[in-house]
Amino acid sequence: MNENQQNQPVQDPGEVLLIDKPLTWTSFDVVKKLKYAGNFKKIGHAGTLDPLATGLLILCTGKMTKQIDSFQAQEKEYSGTLVLGKTTPSIDLETEFDGEYPTEHITEEIMQNALAQLTGPILQIPPIYSAISVGGKRLYELARKGKTEDDIEIKSREVEIKKFEIDSSEFPTIHFRIVCSKGTYIRSLVRDFGLACQSGAYMSALRRERIGEFEVANALTIEEFVNQRAVAPVK
Repeated sequence: MNENQQNQPVQDPGEVLLIDKPLTWTSFDVVKKLKYAGNFKKIGHAGTLDPLATGLLILCTGKMTKQIDSFQAQEKEYSGTLVLGKTTPSIDLETEFDGEYPTEHITEEIMQNALAQLTGPILQIPPIYSAISVGGKRLYELARKGKTEDDIEIKSREVEIKKFEIDSSEFPTIHFRIVCSKGTYIRSLVRDFGLACQSGAYMSALRRERIGEFEVANALTIEEFVNQRAVAPVK
């Protein structure tokens, strides 16, 4: 090795980190925490999870941040719970209930027909409480200022729902498992499932189980990561 090679800075190849995001944390909260704990100069996440969702968050550091788009494009798997008969503006428990609907008419056949409508390639309208930009503003910012779907044109997008399975044994609480393509909004599926059942619905829990070949079973909690990798404070 010559002198010039010895003086070259060591290139950070980067890492792929699997984190089990806790409830109420934003994806940015996780990035910020890990950036400090791991002393990373460059770090980003491959796919946002809502604050009220838990589960797998992939983070990339250093040169691996170039792979973020490829991770985002991979198939996702979720488990969660929806409740028929009530709605909220955000379609989850971030906002208060704004509607109540009948559920007595909903049979297993009606629910299976709803699943059939929502499986395969479908057109989906993202929820107003989402990070999509319209006119330079995030939808959730407009929603928090009192805007509704009637005030804003939200364009539909094509997504693919590869699997949508339910367990209705605790009806009107429904447990579900969904395998879907990039860009799918699970809250929109919950909303549309309620509508297809001629009722309403909101999501009470959501967990991302898998992104491509990466599973939440192999992810670290925030605490586990910090304990393994925390940088000692400078004295």
